[in-house]
Amino acid sequence: MSETAEAPKEKKKKGKTEKKKEKGAYTLYKIEKDKIVRQRPICERCGPGYFMADHGDRYACGHCGFTRYKHA
Repeated sequence: MSETAEAPKEKKKKGKTEKKKEKGAYTLYKIEKDKIVRQRPICERCGPGYFMADHGDRYACGHCGFTRYKHA
């Protein structure tokens, strides 16, 4: 009896496809017609120039730690 030697099947390695987060000031603003609209709220304690981070269910300031929860 003869055995046929089959080559082992090579598995293709899937490279990790990671989404790169967009960085920069252009992600914080949106232009509508002739006006500039802020995408995220400004911190109530720190004032203009300090945007709050969006964490899904809440907004948080990275400078002072103020947290504002979104309405359910």
